[in-house]
Amino acid sequence: MATGTDQVVGFGLVTVSLIIFAYYTAWVILLPFIDSQHVIHKYFLPRAYAIIIPLAAGLLLLLFVGLFITYVMLKSQRVAKKAQ
Repeated sequence: MATGTDQVVGFGLVTVSLIIFAYYTAWVILLPFIDSQHVIHKYFLPRAYAIIIPLAAGLLLLLFVGLFITYVMLKSQRVAKKAQ
C-alpha cells in the first residue's frame, strides 16, 4: 500500500503532467485561432518550439534508453565471463 509520501509525489506528478498537457494543448491547438496581436501570445513560446521541444525530448529519451540497455548488456557479459 502506498505511503503518504508516495501519494503526495504521485499527486504532484499528475498535477505537473496535467499543467503541461493543458499548456501544450492551448499552445498548439487553440493559439493559431487567436489573433497574433492578442496579449495572450506573450505567454507562449514561438510555434517552432512546439515541434522542437518534443522532438528533442524524444531523442534524449531514446539516447538514455539506448545507453541503459548497452550498460546492462555489457555488465551482464562481464558477469557471465567471470562465472566461467
